[in-house]
Amino acid sequence: MAEIDIRNNDQAASWNGAVGQRWVERQAAMDALLAPVSAELFRAAALTAGMRVIDIGCGSGDTSLELARRVGPSGSVTGLDISAPMLALARQRTPAKAPVTFVEGDATVYPFQPEAADLLFSRFGVMFFADPARSFANMRKGLRRGASLAFACWREIKRNPWVFVPLEAIQKALPPQPPPAAADPEAPGPYSFASEPRVARILGEAGFGDIALQPVEVTLDVGSGGGVEGAVTLATTVGPSSRLLDTQPAAVRAAAGDLIRGAVARYAAPGGVLMGGSIWIVTARNP
Repeated sequence: MAEIDIRNNDQAASWNGAVGQRWVERQAAMDALLAPVSAELFRAAALTAGMRVIDIGCGSGDTSLELARRVGPSGSVTGLDISAPMLALARQRTPAKAPVTFVEGDATVYPFQPEAADLLFSRFGVMFFADPARSFANMRKGLRRGASLAFACWREIKRNPWVFVPLEAIQKALPPQPPPAAADPEAPGPYSFASEPRVARILGEAGFGDIALQPVEVTLDVGSGGGVEGAVTLATTVGPSSRLLDTQPAAVRAAAGDLIRGAVARYAAPGGVLMGGSIWIVTARNP
């Protein structure tokens, strides 16, 4: 078992449990969904042959395998993730002799080879730490002086119609709920890095310099090639709508599916079910 910071135990349990398994089962669809984000992130990373890269939250290997292709046999990629089932799939997908190694670990405490890597990279893998400044400080130990950081994270959920539209639609199907307690916007989760000042502060406290956040709008095919039904499947298996529906009876889930179907149908187009997403592309440097 990998060493885990005790404050990250809940995340470890989730990504080694039902959440991780769902991502494994939907690997091809999720890779297709996030391809526009990957394209923006690879552009920002400015990869060259021979680079040594650490890929944080590598999941089922999509970004790590593309990183390995780009750095070539003279480079290397270490894909680090907390999810054993996702890493198992990543290893299955890896071509023979690809310059990539997958490691199970928690980036908050993982013993990175000191000052070895040229780039710290992540597509949506860095928003889940209980103490992100400590986590980034530990990751920085694995970077040589002058090395780069490039990662993508989500902006506010209301800037992401691909998530917000289904989430709003299902409210009509859910039973009456007590007024929710005020949510902590900085609690570990997909949208915990939505605040530009917070991200800049975390990276500064971790010792990074030349910190920049670029807002980028992307268009996502939420059906991943499967049209409206694919979009319904996405919303009911991954993300905040699915978490609300997981504990509901079949009748409520069916009604919610119909509401999602109606809400996303207006986004259907010849190229898919095209909905907006909003991300930060974050770059920095290890002094």
